[in-house]
Amino acid sequence: MGTMYNTLLDGQVIAADTPALHVDERGFHYGDGIFETMLLQRGQVRFLDDHWQRLRLGCERLCLPEPDSAVLQTELEKLIAEQQCGVIKLVLSRGRSERGYRPAATVKPTRLWQLFDAPAATQTNGIQVRWCRTRLSRNAQLAGIKHCNRLEQVLAQAEWRDPSIAEGLMLDTEDELVCATMSNVFMVLDDVLVTPDLRYSGVQGVMRKQVLRLAMQLGIACEKRAVRAEEIDAAQEVFVTNAVRGIQAVTQLEQHVWPIGPITGQLTDALESHQ
Repeated sequence: MGTMYNTLLDGQVIAADTPALHVDERGFHYGDGIFETMLLQRGQVRFLDDHWQRLRLGCERLCLPEPDSAVLQTELEKLIAEQQCGVIKLVLSRGRSERGYRPAATVKPTRLWQLFDAPAATQTNGIQVRWCRTRLSRNAQLAGIKHCNRLEQVLAQAEWRDPSIAEGLMLDTEDELVCATMSNVFMVLDDVLVTPDLRYSGVQGVMRKQVLRLAMQLGIACEKRAVRAEEIDAAQEVFVTNAVRGIQAVTQLEQHVWPIGPITGQLTDALESHQ
């Protein structure tokens, strides 16, 4: 990702190369936790309330004690210090336990914060994507939240090394389009903005939520529903969204080529005006 500026573990500043997590940490052993990745702009975290809302949803789904909001805010301010821009990652693990899948009766979650440098500027002329062979499994209990088990995305991104391809589109085991490896997917079909409903898998992205809000304000018809892979053949526009990178127009998917369409442009302009 780039330079790491600050790291906090349960509120304490630690050096980036310091071995700090305990060997019994469940987040390490089982991916037993959730995380948020946030964009810091001009000293402020973009859409922070929506990140907190998804964090609370993840805690509810995984039966994790919800961190005190005042503690999180204090730690966030300590992490940022004087930094004006960057990428923030918060990992909330279930904490330590004895060997075995069953969580301890008393849970003390671990909070790990990291602040990285800002990403490179988003391409304004569109990106190229591909289909991934790796499929997403269906599990309604985990759908929507950003849990720490990202093996499907890891395997999907390991499928290509071509630097000209920025993202990979992922289907689930029933051939429905769900998302890209680190983004949500939108397409325009007959002037309707369509995005997968994420009822069985995928992450309810913070930027996805913003785009749906903006579309409603702009009077753009929207549908959240099951999307078949072949529907992309008829799309007039395609774009992906990510909390850090915002809206990225998709201009090529294998043999398909799209322009940066008017709805994508309208939403991009509206998003920039809200920052």
